[in-house]
Amino acid sequence: MRTPLFGFRDDAAIVLRDLGRIVPAVGWMALASLAVAFAFNERYAVLPLLVTAATSFLLGAVLYLPFRNAGEARLRHAMLTAALAWLIVPLVGALPFVLIAVAAGARARLAIGLAPFRDLAGAFFEAVSGFTGTGLSMAARPDLLPHALQWWRSFTEWIGGMGVIVVVLTILAGPKPGLAMYSLYYAEARSEKIHPSIKSTLFSMWWILALYTGASAIALWAFGMPLWHAVNQAMVGVATGGFSLTPDGTAAYRSVGIELVLMASMLAGAMSFSMHYDMLRSDGRKLWKDYQTRALFGFVALGIAALTLENLGTIRGVAALRESAFHFVSAATTTGFQGTDFSSWSEGAKLILSFGMFVGGAAGSTAGGIKLIRLLTLVKGIRWRFRQIVSPRGAIVPFRIGATPIREGEVGQRLEDAAMVSFLWITFIALGVLALLHTVPARFSLGDVILEVTSAQGNAGLSTGITSHAMSLPGKLSLCFNMWVGRLEIIPALMLLRTLFRFGR
Repeated sequence: MRTPLFGFRDDAAIVLRDLGRIVPAVGWMALASLAVAFAFNERYAVLPLLVTAATSFLLGAVLYLPFRNAGEARLRHAMLTAALAWLIVPLVGALPFVLIAVAAGARARLAIGLAPFRDLAGAFFEAVSGFTGTGLSMAARPDLLPHALQWWRSFTEWIGGMGVIVVVLTILAGPKPGLAMYSLYYAEARSEKIHPSIKSTLFSMWWILALYTGASAIALWAFGMPLWHAVNQAMVGVATGGFSLTPDGTAAYRSVGIELVLMASMLAGAMSFSMHYDMLRSDGRKLWKDYQTRALFGFVALGIAALTLENLGTIRGVAALRESAFHFVSAATTTGFQGTDFSSWSEGAKLILSFGMFVGGAAGSTAGGIKLIRLLTLVKGIRWRFRQIVSPRGAIVPFRIGATPIREGEVGQRLEDAAMVSFLWITFIALGVLALLHTVPARFSLGDVILEVTSAQGNAGLSTGITSHAMSLPGKLSLCFNMWVGRLEIIPALMLLRTLFRFGR
């Protein structure tokens, strides 16, 4: 007789208790956001933020208090907690969109901007996109949103880029976090440790994120971006989010300097925190010694070259290089800053962007995608297997990732992990494409749909125009599902789905 994965009361208590610790993070975010509402004299936003905070704290208490004495979380509990948290947190985080849209009433300037958030589906979509660091948006006119909501969108991406669970772990981390702490950290698709201690690792990650956000904001302001825009764009750039404050994205600024700063910000966000930590502590040579970082630059360079050649047929001269470089960096780092309409781009160009979003940035960064290290592992695995075939029987064929030799007993596990995650990613993208094809107008091509779904699952945010307030409810939920599984890197989502399926039998 098989033992159910999640059939015991003790397991449910552990998961509910840990969810009760995570959900109040939204409440603290709402309270912090009150400063923006007061600073811009948006009094109608105060009560919605207070209601969000109260709802978050109350829900957290309801989940936590009855089960506060539950046992220690293991990896299976942590994965279920992470999967559920990335659904519940956006649901609570959608409240400011809905409540502020209602509270603002019929104010002429705000009515158009707030229209997408007068229904829960649009608000939930925006919150999922924000917390997962995706950047696909229901808002056709983000410039007409209240400052409080402009900030809330950026704040959800800044926090979501690091991870809501990481925020909670930072607050709760004690001197001896133990297995439960690492399990939750790992379940949120993070495994790199800057220090032996999870607590020290978390604090190092936060100061690195804050440092780069501040530096990016100053640089954007220096190149002429308005200060409010600079702060928001710096937040979402380093967090590889992509929400914009203008209806035409980065094209509104018409500045090569701003684009270069944003490209540097995006690339920084797509590099691992451990590399940044080592680089900042040393003389900077770590940047060129790190294998993943070199591979990231190489991948970006090849992608820019391929996309430029593809675009030369429709975009002339230097403009082809400029647009291709900016948008492939935006795709490969899964940031999603966009400054052009992709409808005039070829199907080949859309597929190149889709591949960039599928691969993503370095492991241990804020970027999405399958992560570059998995692609490198698969490519090296193919070469390694061919070398085994042509080598004399019994010959030892070494397997290396960069300069690091992998023990023979670990090679199979590394290849299995990379192949499994990549296969699952392709499977869920294919399912998402099939689902979305049945909901979009006929004017959108297969290439448009593939780019949109890959953008959602890669937590990127580039769009061919499919994502809009006019989308059907099934279309919105379909993309929400892809954003959710992509942020969790598939496995925790599958654990939850398997649990629910076995529970329902």
